[in-house]
Amino acid sequence: MTPERLGLLWGITVFAGAGARILSALSGLPGVVLLLLSGLLIGRSGLGLVEPLDLGQGLETIVGLLVSLVLFDGGLNLRLPGDTIKSTVLRILLIRLVISLAAGLLAAHWLAGLGWSVAAVYSAIVLATGPTVVTPLVQQIRLASPLGDVLEAEGLVLEPVGAVLALLLLELLLGDLHGWREVAFGLLARLGGGVLMGAAAGWLLSEGLRRLKPDPSVGLRLQLTLGVLFLLYAVCEWLLPESGLPASVAAGVVVGRRPVTQSDQLDELIRELARLAITMLFPLLAADVSWGELSPLGWGGVSCVLVLMLVVRPVAVSLATIGLPLDFRQRLFLGWLAPRGIVTAAVASLFAIRLEQAGILGAGRLQGLVFLTILMTVGIQGLTAQPLAKALGLIAPEDSNEDDCSETTTQPVQVLPDPGQ
Repeated sequence: MTPERLGLLWGITVFAGAGARILSALSGLPGVVLLLLSGLLIGRSGLGLVEPLDLGQGLETIVGLLVSLVLFDGGLNLRLPGDTIKSTVLRILLIRLVISLAAGLLAAHWLAGLGWSVAAVYSAIVLATGPTVVTPLVQQIRLASPLGDVLEAEGLVLEPVGAVLALLLLELLLGDLHGWREVAFGLLARLGGGVLMGAAAGWLLSEGLRRLKPDPSVGLRLQLTLGVLFLLYAVCEWLLPESGLPASVAAGVVVGRRPVTQSDQLDELIRELARLAITMLFPLLAADVSWGELSPLGWGGVSCVLVLMLVVRPVAVSLATIGLPLDFRQRLFLGWLAPRGIVTAAVASLFAIRLEQAGILGAGRLQGLVFLTILMTVGIQGLTAQPLAKALGLIAPEDSNEDDCSETTTQPVQVLPDPGQ
């Protein structure tokens, strides 16, 4: 690809994303939905102006670094006050991990027609809700705490787990791993190793930020943060492929609890950069969608996604929240909102290439079904989340702040009480 063509690709992508953001601000429509549509417009399914595969091997690196920034920002702002909220998140994660994996495997095989091995890879890829989608939706609809915290934490934890598990299942399918024991060991090694390296890098970064004199501008702190983060991701991917994602989350969680001067300004800059990354990534990856990959799936593919949305997710959330102080409205909303995001799209694109190179049948159908899942969950749930939250009375008052949504307020929105209170 010529430098001129490469510059045009990025220029069109960023312009399309910025246009979608502006249209969202003017119309009030969910930004993630418009970002997705902008990618379809400029990509294979629309005008054909952007072809992500022209980036070659650089596509994986660019996507990985930008996703690490998004996940780091999520970990940086992750707050789970109260034991009840932590228990809710943990139970949803564990129960969804089992139910969603099994149900996704069966639905992809019986309804969408994927082979068992490819269906297992699909089930792992779409396991997680995307924090790149959930966080903007939660912020835009002003979802009352703690539902937003629960949804964001679920995506932040399951996103790396799903990506790592999907990679290991892919390696099992390609013959690089032998047996489920190696898959289990690889999962623990990559997740555990990533978390440990991320926590260590987060501590070093916190110390570096703390020891800087109060005088340096916040820009210097931002440069140090991005340098450590990108180096962390690169080292993790070099040592343990796919461990860079859990490492980014862990580093963000550790740094988010630091006592550093100018921390609010730094956090805001990182948040804006994460939003810019989402604005770039969503159109870029959506541009890779081809109607030729979606149309062969037919009603079987649509039925598969609907089963995941309307049956599997609500059942998993219902089971996970038994005995917890959640009312019917909160359970209903948690059971409905589960859009898939950028990591899901990136993993699907890269895995489809590896499957095609290995001559595995069903690579195109795998990518098509994953993108169909993203299109349907982001489109349907993104457009209905705010009306549903309003109808259920789960939107925080405009003049409230984070403290106003705690258990001790008299706001009409019901939240999770702590049993110890």
